[in-house]
Amino acid sequence: MKSLKNIIRCISILLIGVSNLNAQTPDSIYLDNIKTVRLYPTGNQLAMPVINLNSSQQVELHFDDLDGDTKYYYYTLQLCNSDWQVEDLSAFDYLKGFTQIRINTSRYSSVALTRYTHYQATIPDNNMFPTKSGNYLLKVFLNGDASKVAFTKRLMVVDNKASILAKVTQPFAPEFFRTHQKVQFTVDLKALNDLNASQQLKVVVLQNYRWDIAAKNMKPAFVRGSNLEYNSENSGIFPGGKEWRWLDLRDFHLQSDRVATADYNKNSTDIFLRPDGPLDKIRYVYYADLDGLSMIEAIRGVNPYWEADYASVYFSFVPPNGNAYPNKDIYLYGQLSNYGFTDSIRMNFNSQKQAYETRILMKQGYYDYTYIAVDKNNPAVKNEMDGNNYETENNYTILIYYRPFAGRSDQLIGFSTFNSRTDRPGIGY
Repeated sequence: MKSLKNIIRCISILLIGVSNLNAQTPDSIYLDNIKTVRLYPTGNQLAMPVINLNSSQQVELHFDDLDGDTKYYYYTLQLCNSDWQVEDLSAFDYLKGFTQIRINTSRYSSVALTRYTHYQATIPDNNMFPTKSGNYLLKVFLNGDASKVAFTKRLMVVDNKASILAKVTQPFAPEFFRTHQKVQFTVDLKALNDLNASQQLKVVVLQNYRWDIAAKNMKPAFVRGSNLEYNSENSGIFPGGKEWRWLDLRDFHLQSDRVATADYNKNSTDIFLRPDGPLDKIRYVYYADLDGLSMIEAIRGVNPYWEADYASVYFSFVPPNGNAYPNKDIYLYGQLSNYGFTDSIRMNFNSQKQAYETRILMKQGYYDYTYIAVDKNNPAVKNEMDGNNYETENNYTILIYYRPFAGRSDQLIGFSTFNSRTDRPGIGY
């Protein structure tokens, strides 16, 4: 029996190693028929998918299959390091129970013109749950074949051993003073009980849930006993941006102020939005937003997950003087675009209308979005089309990772979210 267990373990390690060679990118959708993928703590669409280790907390997984039939979807969890690279470990080292679970809850759409099948699951459950803290890649795939990946999502499991005290300040540097925000924070590692812990820490700071502009490799300016102070002058600086644009699609027939016209066809709906333009020359004004997130809601009906409809939504962005930006690609951005820069979200310039245009299929709900310019020659250079203001209300997340000497994975030992403003004024100052 013991030798059989060793054989199974060796095979598992081999399979994990092979999967590592073909590791998927987090928060990616690989099948065109998959839409509206959501992963969030139970009952809270506006929170990151984070749960405490060894707790009863769960996250909800929701997604739609536009083929409208019945398929056999499975999911698994893969432990990753702080940079979301899959760790070279056997699944038995970080999961208890089965290594893959079938998603058994599904329902055909009703009322909606668009036919789809809605799938959902609560994670983790008694059949499979993580035994280590850290970053987990949730992989959903077809027919029990892990190579047929439908999509991936990020899930974080935290074992709170580090307390975080943070605030947002105005940078001192003249070039950032009026346009950027600086994150300062102190990390207390007293509960970790490791005198050399500061040497094994990795810190990640997110603005508005965006991993593409995350601040990494930050070093403490001061170490005072178990307290690490991150307040260096040139670290933790983020562009302020402006408040996110909004779009209310909770009812396709009650057209919100952002909708110009709509075509209601027998089997589909087309919604044409009013043209947008850059806001970088307009004075900053505060208004409540979702910091780039979205909520799936329908004013009519009982459950929006299988009763909400889909519509083709047409966006347009008019550049100054109607001229295309040289050497720049313009993208629609936010949770509605899965925080990605894929070809399907890149806007095409219509020379006749002198505007950038794109169309995406969207489910009924309330959405935040913005426009971002990406340099064609250097895609790492991204700029907000609406400009930056230090007054802007933004949400920040601090993640503290710890890998002890001889440790085999990055433990997530600290998690904190906070806002850049508490005053919520009506107009910027």
